[in-house]
Amino acid sequence: MNQTKPNEHESIYQLKVTIKESEPLIWREIQVRSHITLYKLQRILQVVMGWGNTHLHQFTIDGTCYGQSHPEYGLEMKTERRARLDELVPEENASFIYEYNLDDSWLHHITVEKILEPTHGVHYPRCVAGDRACPPEECGGIRGYAEVLEILKNPEDPDYAETREWVKEDFDPEVFDIEEVNRHLKAIR
Repeated sequence: MNQTKPNEHESIYQLKVTIKESEPLIWREIQVRSHITLYKLQRILQVVMGWGNTHLHQFTIDGTCYGQSHPEYGLEMKTERRARLDELVPEENASFIYEYNLDDSWLHHITVEKILEPTHGVHYPRCVAGDRACPPEECGGIRGYAEVLEILKNPEDPDYAETREWVKEDFDPEVFDIEEVNRHLKAIR
């Protein structure tokens, strides 16, 4: 009897991830194994976007929320640890929402752009494209980030020095380092 290995027919999902309402658009294009859980996808998203993984999050797929329930916050959701990506979004052009930091509400729109065959010798997950830096944590969501960017454009602003120190001297909102992201992704199996 010929037994098939569980991952033999696994596909690769090419996902486009954008931070909703970011202007100009902050986005990443990543490739992940189709069989991963949302729990693992969340770890990957933290790396490719540049977040610190210090806040609550949730995925919303077809009106159902997945993540880690927090009854003390009134959050009841299905577990992300057993929810497989290919079972929840089985086709190209399907899309869903990933929300990080439920207080600041960083909404990420995720679309399955392509379903591909794996390439031998390629490490997945991997980031294949992207633009612009991840906003700093704790800046108050997309509107707060817009205010931070306005302050950083004007060294005469009374809040400039404090804001520059808070976001780190080397922060450049235009820079996305794909090589660094892919180095970090190699630690995820």
